[in-house]
Parts: sequence; structure tokens; C-alpha cells
Amino acid sequence: MPVALITGAARRLGAAIARHLHANGYRVVLHYRQSARQTQALVEELNWQRAGSASLVQAALGAGFDAEALLRSVLSAFGRLDVLVNNASEFFSTPVGQITTADYQRLFDSNVAGPLFLSQAAFPHLRQTAGSIVNLVDIHAEKPLSQYPVYSMAKAANAMMVKALAREMAPQVRVNGVAPGCILWPEGENAETTDNKRIRRTIISRIALGRTGAPQDIAEAVLFLARAEYITGQILAVDGGRNLHM
Repeated sequence: MPVALITGAARRLGAAIARHLHANGYRVVLHYRQSARQTQALVEELNWQRAGSASLVQAALGAGFDAEALLRSVLSAFGRLDVLVNNASEFFSTPVGQITTADYQRLFDSNVAGPLFLSQAAFPHLRQTAGSIVNLVDIHAEKPLSQYPVYSMAKAANAMMVKALAREMAPQVRVNGVAPGCILWPEGENAETTDNKRIRRTIISRIALGRTGAPQDIAEAVLFLARAEYITGQILAVDGGRNLHM
């Protein structure tokens, strides 16, 4: 039975991906940084559905983290690795004039350094199983999001990582990406302000399909790319056609 490692799997898109891969026959290792309670609850849920099919691992991803130790935990749990889903990501605004080196480091650690070094550590194990890597990119890797220049830059680097690693890891390992559009709104104490609701209505008016997507849409795209044996170096936009009007 194949094994998938999903980073940032405690909630939101990561949890949806974990559930979908698990429902389609994968054993899953759920990575988290701080959300121990939510991750443990999800592992228990999945193991209740199929005993011994889910495990968890904790790590703060970024430059200098011990990717080899994380992979040892995966192999200790299930003995192999078939799919790495680089989902974990920081997302916050950095208006020009207020950008700090700490902001830059946090955004590039989670969106670039973490996926890169984890992919590098996973490569020998994925090569043994003819496995694959799927990165969660973003439609704003191509067209920047206002007030989020550093995040947009980091996701652009993530998109290039997909293409560069696809070339470097071929032919044994495939590397692809999913670029979500408007799937889940950001959370936080200001999420439901009148201004934010107005901004949401404006965004939806520019989506060709006229609605937001669902986490399941992203999970299905990840599963497709994990199994697509003749696709590598590609980034699939799952955005309802929003990129047509950006």
C-alpha cells in the first residue's frame, strides 16, 4: 500500500488532501508544526477508518531543519515513501515599506526552503518507489497579489522549484504542482469585516465559474498528479478560471 507524506496536514487544505489520499488507498504521514491536537485527532479518525494507516510527525520546516530526521520518522512508521505533498505554507501581507528580514525569512522558509530540503531528502526514497512530489504553489506565483509581494515572490520560487526538480529528478521521480485559486478565505480576527466581505465579492465576480472552489477540488488535483505517470514539471491551476481575469 503506497505511503504519502503531507506537510501542514492538521487542517484546511492539508487535512483535505490527507483525507482524500487516505480514502483512495494511501497510508499517510501527517506533518505539523504546532497543531498537535488537530493532527492527533485526524490521525485517530483515519486509523479508526483503517487501522494502522496514519501516523504523524512534528517539525518546523525551513532552512537548516533536519529533513533527514523527518524522513527517518516516515520510514520508521511505514517503511517506504511514494508521494510527498509540500503543502505547509506561511501566508501574510508585507506591504512595501513595512517588510522586515524576519518576514522575508518566514515566508521563504515555509514556501521555499522547507519544500526544497524535504524534497532533496525524500528523493532517494521516492526513487526506489518511482514516486512523485506535488507542491502546493499559488496562482499568484505568476501574477502578484497586492500587499503580498514577499509571499508572491516565494511562491514564484516554489513554482520554479517544481520545474527545476522535475528536470533534476527525472526519470525516476515526477515533480508537479497545484496552484489553488480562491478556495478558502484567510482566517483571523479581521476575516469577517465589511471591507473583507466587499473584497471577496469583487474577487468572486472575476472568477469565470462565478464561485469559490472547495478543498476537495485541490485534493482531487493532488491525487491526479500523484498518479499521473506521464506528467512531470507541470503546475495545474485549480482556480475556476480566475487567471483569465487577473
